[in-house]
Amino acid sequence: MLDTSPQNDRLPSAPGVGYKPQHFNDLMQTPGPVSWIEVHAENYMGEGGRPHAQLRALQERFALSVHGVGLSIGGQEPLDTEHLDRLHILIERTSPASFSEHLAWSTHGAEFMNDLLPLPYTDTTLDHVASHITQVQDKLGRQMLLENPSSYLAFEESTWSETDFLSELVKRTGCGLLLDVNNVFISATNLGYSPQSYVDAYPLHAVGEIHVGGHDEDSDDQGAPLLIDSHGKPVVDPVWALLDYTLRKTGSRPVLVEWDNDVPDWPVLRAEAERAAKALQPVQ
Repeated sequence: MLDTSPQNDRLPSAPGVGYKPQHFNDLMQTPGPVSWIEVHAENYMGEGGRPHAQLRALQERFALSVHGVGLSIGGQEPLDTEHLDRLHILIERTSPASFSEHLAWSTHGAEFMNDLLPLPYTDTTLDHVASHITQVQDKLGRQMLLENPSSYLAFEESTWSETDFLSELVKRTGCGLLLDVNNVFISATNLGYSPQSYVDAYPLHAVGEIHVGGHDEDSDDQGAPLLIDSHGKPVVDPVWALLDYTLRKTGSRPVLVEWDNDVPDWPVLRAEAERAAKALQPVQ
C-alpha cells in the first residue's frame, strides 16, 4: 500500500542548500545553519563512485532531499519507465527524507529538452498529470512533492487557476507540494498578478518544502519586466519578503536555497542559508 503520509517529516524545518561537489569539504567542516541538502536525482543514477561515496558521507550529517528534473510529469506521452526504474533504485539506495519533481514537461517523442516547459491547466491535463503522479508514487512506494513552475506566458485554453489545479492534484493523488517562492515571484511579475494573492490561494496545508533562489531581470518586446528563473544569483529582497510572508502563514518549514549556475564559493552560499535561518526564527 502506498504511504501518502508526508515523506518530509525527517527534513528539519531549517535551512538547506542544493549540494554541489565543490562544497563537500566546506559542508563537512563549516556548514553554518545548513541542516539538510538537496541533490538532483539525475546526477546520481550511476552505479557508484565518488558522487555516491560523498553522498553517503553527507547523509551521516545532513538530511537528504532528492529533486527530479527529468520525469516530464506534464508530458503527453507515457513516462519513461527506464528512467523511473533508475529513480526507484536511487530512492531505495538513499532513502531520502523527501522526493520532489516539477509540474512541467521536457520530452517530445524520443527528444529530451533541457527545459522545464509550461502546460495548460485544463481537465484533460489534470487527468494526465494525476495519472503520472500516481504512477510515480506507486512505483516509489512513497509520497512525492510537486513544485509550482516559473511562468512566462499564460494559456488561453486554461480553465483552472494554477493554485486550484495544484489543490485538485493533491486531492486526487495524495501528493504533497513544494512551494518555490522565487517561482511565485517570477510568475506574478511576468503575468501581472500579486504574489501575495497567489500564496493566499495556495493549498498551504500540503507544503512539505519551500525553495528560494535567484533570477535574472530582462524586459519583453513592450518594455515590461521579464524575470528569468536562472538560479545563478543571490536571492533578491522582494523574494525574501515573500518568503517571510509565506512562513507567517505556513509556520516553520524546510527552506532550501537553490544556486545551480555560476555557483559561488561556500561563504556566499552559506550567507544565503543564514538569511533563510533568520526568516525561520520568528516561526520556530
